Amino acid sequence: MKTIDELLAEGVEGKRVFVRADLNVPLAEGEITDDGRIRAVLPTVKALADGGAEVIVASHLGRPKGAPDPAFSLLPAAERLAELLGKPVAFAQDTVGPAAHDAVDGLEPGQVAVIENLRFNAGETSKDDTERGEFADQLAALADVYVGDGFGAVHRKHASVYDLPARLPHYAGYLIATEVGVLKRLTDEVKRPYVVALGGAKVSDKLAVIDQLLGKADRLLIGGGMAYTFLKAQGHEVGISLLQEDQIPAVKEYIKRAEDSGVELVLPVDVLVSPEFPDLKTKAPANPTTVAADAIPADQEGLDIGPQTRKLYASKLADAGTVFWNGPMGVFEHPDYAEGTKAVAQALLDSPAFTVVGGGDSAAAVRLLGFDENAFGHISTGGGASLEYLEGKTLPGLAALED
Repeated sequence: MKTIDELLAEGVEGKRVFVRADLNVPLAEGEITDDGRIRAVLPTVKALADGGAEVIVASHLGRPKGAPDPAFSLLPAAERLAELLGKPVAFAQDTVGPAAHDAVDGLEPGQVAVIENLRFNAGETSKDDTERGEFADQLAALADVYVGDGFGAVHRKHASVYDLPARLPHYAGYLIATEVGVLKRLTDEVKRPYVVALGGAKVSDKLAVIDQLLGKADRLLIGGGMAYTFLKAQGHEVGISLLQEDQIPAVKEYIKRAEDSGVELVLPVDVLVSPEFPDLKTKAPANPTTVAADAIPADQEGLDIGPQTRKLYASKLADAGTVFWNGPMGVFEHPDYAEGTKAVAQALLDSPAFTVVGGGDSAAAVRLLGFDENAFGHISTGGGASLEYLEGKTLPGLAALED
């Protein structure tokens, strides 16, 4: 895999460089609530611009239905990129149409343009190779060189991620090179004990990675909504908590495999419960009750790990050599249910381990709860991509960057 450093050494002045970034930032009423993914691609964009390239930045945002939708416009991301770069950024209101060509044709060396949301074109996400290829051809006509730096999308077989690199000289940007290096430390160069903390809503999202980690990790800490399927699999009442009944047989198998293989599987010993889900808009006080994990009332919902579990998980992280954390421990967006996620984040900071926050809601929680991002070993920009890499899958976007 060639890297951007090799491209810069070859020289980029006057070349049109297409940067597939991940600007898929969360928006609330048109305002960006977390600009972490934009900041993550800055080193690549800045290096290319400083080298005299004409930089074309492209990304998806959200899940539009293959047609323009103002709710998913990349304009706010382009404006934020301009602020962070400290220079104007042109914005094209289409992907491969007249506006995109005008924006690109108007670039001078060192200047940057952002084209509109790639998913406004059905060819970007099409499962038909021909349709995807035709869109990739149109994108390729905009540029001379391709730089892949959208790690959060490399697990997708999409036109701009998979097909376009085959049509242009291609290189990995700084972010992708960093992410791949970190993931190798989680798979090939692990310092033990290797502790994995998994949370989030659905156990089904994590089954494949649990399957892989049962042969590699020393400890698995389970929290978030997925914990209640584990507790139910052990025969405990979980009330009206989030539960994936159809996953119970698989979870029972994993509990047994953990016992047989000597992997320490750690589940909550107490949880915060309430008869109703909290209001995340007003953040009105929820007044939760703490109960033992095996004594959740039938009319209550588990919404965070309890104080004893926080202490337990912190102790299980204290002597780690390597930690991978993916998924919050509770409904961290509400202050009454943020303490579990906060405790795990703080335990990572207190640990001497190499710590990796696996993107998605975990990365958002770190920023929302006020932690210093630079204090962690690495905060990934791609939750789904990180998990699929750890599952041992071939990621289309990385395969496309290989020579």
